Amino acid sequence: MATIADSRPINPFEVSANALYTEDTWREPFARLRADAPISWRPESPFGAYWSVVTHALVQEVELRHDVFSSRWDLGNITIAEAVNGEGFPNFIAQDPPIHTAQRRVIAPAFSPSQIIKLEGLVRARTEKLFAELPRGEEFDWVERVSLPLTLGMLCILFDMPFDEWRDLKRWSDWASSVSEDNLNEEHRVQFLVQMGEMLARFDRELDARRGQPPTDDLLSRMVHSEAMGNMEAMERIANIALLIVGGNDTTRNSMSALVEAFDTYPAELARLRTDPSLIPNAAQEIIRWQSPVTHMRRTALADTDLGGQRIRAGEKVVMWYISANRDETVFPDAERFDVGRDNARRHIGFGHGIHRCVGARLAEVQLQAVIDQIVKLPGRIVPQGKPTRLASPFLHGFTAMPVKIEEA
Repeated sequence: MATIADSRPINPFEVSANALYTEDTWREPFARLRADAPISWRPESPFGAYWSVVTHALVQEVELRHDVFSSRWDLGNITIAEAVNGEGFPNFIAQDPPIHTAQRRVIAPAFSPSQIIKLEGLVRARTEKLFAELPRGEEFDWVERVSLPLTLGMLCILFDMPFDEWRDLKRWSDWASSVSEDNLNEEHRVQFLVQMGEMLARFDRELDARRGQPPTDDLLSRMVHSEAMGNMEAMERIANIALLIVGGNDTTRNSMSALVEAFDTYPAELARLRTDPSLIPNAAQEIIRWQSPVTHMRRTALADTDLGGQRIRAGEKVVMWYISANRDETVFPDAERFDVGRDNARRHIGFGHGIHRCVGARLAEVQLQAVIDQIVKLPGRIVPQGKPTRLASPFLHGFTAMPVKIEEA
C-alpha cells in the first residue's frame, strides 16, 4: 500500500462509489483492505477525506470508544456525507451521551421484551396473510409485494397511523436516507427539504393529537409525553421522525429481500431449514450478517488518538464499514457463504455495537423469522426472474426491485 508523509496507509479503492454496490462488486476491495490495510486513509473522495475501518475487531473498538469517536450531528453526523443532504440532522443516534442516553430511553420501551411479545403474534399473522395472497406461477416484485408492506406496515402500527399511508412513509424514508455521490447538489437538497417539510406537517398533526390525550404505547405518544423529546424544535422533530422511519424499515426490508438471493444461491440451506425449523432464528441472524443492510456508519474523532496502529487526528472522519466487518474471515470462517447453522452468526455488526446498537433490533429479528418461516412452509420455491436492481448508495445496502416467481413443487 502507498503511504503519505506521516506513513498513513492510503486506501486505493473509492469504497463510497455507488457502482460498487449497484454492480455488486464490493467484496474484493474490502477483502484487500482487510488483508493489507485494516485502517486506511482516503485523502480525496466526493465526501471529502476519511479513514476506512474494515475489520470486525476495529469496528467494535470504534463503536465502544464513543468518548473519543463521536456521533454528534454538529460535527458531521453518522454517515460519510458531511451532513444529511446538506442539513444538520439532530436525531438521537447522531448525539453523544447524555443527550443520546436520555432520548434513546424514551424510545426503548416500545421495543421492550413485553412489547415484543405483544407484537410477535401480530407480525406472524400479518406475514402469513400476505404470503397466502402472493401470486403463484406469476412474476411479481418481491420488494414491492413483500418487503415494503411488511416493514412499513409494522411502522404504521408502531406509530398508530393508518396502514394505507405506508407509501408516504416509504417516500420519506428514501429521501431521508439518500446518501449518494449523485445527491451532492443544490437541487437535491431543496427537494429533500420539501419532502422533509411534508413529513413534518403530517407527523405534527399526529403529535398534536396526542398531546391532550393520556400516554399510550405508540412511539409518537412516548415522544410527546417525555421531557427529553416532548418539546423539540422543528428540525429535531424531522430528524428523529426520519430516524424512526429509516431505522424501522430500511434495514429489515433489505434483509427480507436478501433472503431470496441467499436461498437461490444456497438452496441447500433452505432444505436444511425445512428439515430443522429450529434453525430459523439463527437464519435470521445470518441473513443480517450476510446482507449487512447498513453498509457503514461514521464517527468523528474528538481528539488525537491511536487506532489499529494509526494516528487519528482530532476532527477526522472515521467510517466503519459494517459490510466488510461482517465478511471478516478471522471471525466468520467461509464468510461469503450463507450458512443458516453458523454457530456465531449473532456476532454480526449489522445493527451496530455498543451504546448505538439499533434499538429496534429484536423486532427486526422477529419480522425476519416470520418471513423465513413462511418461505420454509411454501410448497414450492421462489425463483428470481432476472437480476435485482440494487440501491445506489454507500450507506444502505439494499434493493429497489427484485422480480421473482413462486413455482409450485
